[in-house]
Amino acid sequence: MRAPHQGSPKSRQVVAAVIGNALEWYDFIVYGFLSGIIARVFFPSNDEYTSMLMTLATFGVGFFMRPIGGILLGLYADRRGRKAAMQLIIRLMTIAIALIAFAPDYAAIGLAAPLLIVAARMLQGFATGGEYASATSFLVESAPAGKRGLYGAWQLFGQCLAVFAGAGMGALVTSLFTPEALDSWGWRIPFVVGLLIGPVGLWMRRHLQETDEFLATGAGPDVVREPLLSVVRLHRRAVLVSMGMTVFGTASFYVILVHMPTFANKELGLPLDRVFLIQMAAVLVMTLIIPLAGALSDRVGRRAVLFVSTLMFFLVVYPLFTWVTSAPSLNRLLVMQLLLCANLGLCFGPAPTALAEQFPTQVRSTGISVDYNIAVMLFGGFGPFIVTWLVRESGSPMAPAWYVLFATLLSLIATACLRENEPRRLAQEVRPEIPA
Repeated sequence: MRAPHQGSPKSRQVVAAVIGNALEWYDFIVYGFLSGIIARVFFPSNDEYTSMLMTLATFGVGFFMRPIGGILLGLYADRRGRKAAMQLIIRLMTIAIALIAFAPDYAAIGLAAPLLIVAARMLQGFATGGEYASATSFLVESAPAGKRGLYGAWQLFGQCLAVFAGAGMGALVTSLFTPEALDSWGWRIPFVVGLLIGPVGLWMRRHLQETDEFLATGAGPDVVREPLLSVVRLHRRAVLVSMGMTVFGTASFYVILVHMPTFANKELGLPLDRVFLIQMAAVLVMTLIIPLAGALSDRVGRRAVLFVSTLMFFLVVYPLFTWVTSAPSLNRLLVMQLLLCANLGLCFGPAPTALAEQFPTQVRSTGISVDYNIAVMLFGGFGPFIVTWLVRESGSPMAPAWYVLFATLLSLIATACLRENEPRRLAQEVRPEIPA
């Protein structure tokens, strides 16, 4: 067994992980924010609706790779360590963002242009599939006693920083440039920024140190030879409950956060630059609430915070959507987004730690990868596509509320079945014997 080392101060470890995580998710999310522009550049069509669906389908294509990347990178993290996996992930994401930033448009190379975008999205999906599990495992395992909820919350804090930065870049380019300049070259600026800051994230992750909890288990290539089979055979209930819990978070994240600027602009007729500013304000509120909710879960338990916040969201989302769509305005959109995002912050705070505590250290990254990425693929990645299709087919702008309500109901059921796993019990789990 390798002895635990005296790592760098935990606060420095957390900061490095969160900043790297934010840079990673920024690249993935900014595509969703700029989908309306990308539709015109890479998927031209006489029918704007068809172009948008093709762009959103391409956004969803990346999620087909999420389970594959999540499982393979989760296995890698459980065998080689969280740090090694996080370094590999950011390298892959940098390559993907370069493909998007410099891809010639449809007018230049025809069909090859959207094919390049699809390839980049698939590589992004593969890399991002391993990010959540690796970063969550790293943060939770770095936590001092009694602070797992707070430390795990920094995972989604980093994701929300990425949404905030993406919305900020969206607001900047849409306000500074004319529509013609945006379509010509302005849309590339947020991706080039993501490409330039990628090496910063890589440098930070290179200076991380492996978690003591991972090293203390003796985990490595000879321990738990088949982590995936172990998860499926021994932790089926944890996988199902965790998937159910993730459904609400992922559907809300991609519909309420990522797709809302496009929805508000296309369906409600609100100016895109102002919508981005509203989104930034709402995401900022949510980002500040997330660590507070994580710390609260350390005191009252993960299930209590998750169930109450999910139930509150279920009760308010439909009335708020009805209020906004009945008389669309920037002020009403601001009120709705502030209330919904504040509620999401309460839910997102304890969620990463609740998932991590369902699995022992030796298979934690693999377990989280399986349940998280399957749920995200089914309910998150294609959420914008499904919502756009529902709006078109039903003729009702209330479609996003219907979709999110369904996902929230599933998560309420799963959260009611959640087992509270105390850190003390996880620390006492017997690690498997190392095969001779």
